[in-house]
Amino acid sequence: MNIFKKIYCRSFQTVFKIALPFLPYRKPKIVSALSDIPSVLNKKKKSCPVIITDPGIAKLGILSMLTDVFDNAGIEYHVYDKTVANPTTDTVEEALAIYKDNKCDCIIGFGGGSSMDCAKAVGVRIARPKTHLSKLGGILKVHSKLPLLVAIPTTAGTGSETTLAAVIVDATTRHKYAINDFPLIPRYAVLDPKVTLTLPASITATTGMDALTHAVEAYIGNSTTPGTRKDALMATELIFNNLDRAYTNGSDTTARKNMLKAAYYAGCAFTKSYVGYVHAIAHSLGGEYNVPHGLANAVILPMVLESYGESIYTKLHDLAIAAGVADKDMPDETAAKAFIQAVRDMKARFNIGDTIPEIKEADIPKLAGYADKEANPLYPVPVLMDAKTLEQFYYKLMKDNTCENEV
Repeated sequence: MNIFKKIYCRSFQTVFKIALPFLPYRKPKIVSALSDIPSVLNKKKKSCPVIITDPGIAKLGILSMLTDVFDNAGIEYHVYDKTVANPTTDTVEEALAIYKDNKCDCIIGFGGGSSMDCAKAVGVRIARPKTHLSKLGGILKVHSKLPLLVAIPTTAGTGSETTLAAVIVDATTRHKYAINDFPLIPRYAVLDPKVTLTLPASITATTGMDALTHAVEAYIGNSTTPGTRKDALMATELIFNNLDRAYTNGSDTTARKNMLKAAYYAGCAFTKSYVGYVHAIAHSLGGEYNVPHGLANAVILPMVLESYGESIYTKLHDLAIAAGVADKDMPDETAAKAFIQAVRDMKARFNIGDTIPEIKEADIPKLAGYADKEANPLYPVPVLMDAKTLEQFYYKLMKDNTCENEV
């Protein structure tokens, strides 16, 4: 990256860091069970929610856990259950039509990050009906209050129930972009482990590593606060102590509950302190090839951490202690490498590979351009990289690393 762009990026990030204490960040109010939602709606004088979810949730029978609560409470509701992974502008418009046609007065995002992102984007369309979503991509462009938004994560990973972001794919161009503004933070987050008990092991693993990526990228960035550092370390500790348990025994309610907490804390951390190049690369792959976000993050995380080198050794030492793979007396470099290896070992236990086979070499300049545009200047990464430098990661993701791992 040339010196002028570096100066611009770091100046931009410094201004945001200075402004952090003065910005209207807030945490959603936590609700611990689905059965408490009717009282929340009654308190807010809402009577007709639209539930935005995905076909998998409906097929697994998880949706009925929520609709039964509403049926028993006599609350009218309407369901949009066609959210796709990496929700598109078309998906948002379909859900919006159900909200409008049935005169709904609040929104419930029920599912993984895609469902919650779709729910947020529907709220944005209601708040800003005359503006196309693509015009609202970036930061602080919404400005208007959304309808009451309740987020119910059925995976423990995205942290979307805490964040000010909705990530959307343009249905025409396949460009993936984030809308970031404070009105998008849900008013309530329902952390009920019962809705996660039937989650397949593979999804448990990738969404859990998504949460880990949030915690790690938030912690190693240059715009942390005491609060976000505390949240990131807590999330890391919870993940290393509970993700394997949830993966091997999906009915372990305690592990599931702790993973929901981990995702929540990690979400709180990166909402203020942002993420980095792992996410920027993962978003480009999700937009172009529909690669699941958690899977992409898990594959990419260790290689990006290694590329930052000694600039993050001290911070990775802290994370290694939280993960239980190092002690305070260990040299920073040793602890940092132990943490990166622990992430690689975790991937191996979960049968997550080192490549993204969907990548086409001809697409790499475009993908790197998307990642560059997303990350710079917003993300306060430890080491700045431009599109040309970012291309290296896509080439590595194409490679068959089997021989390298055996050496």
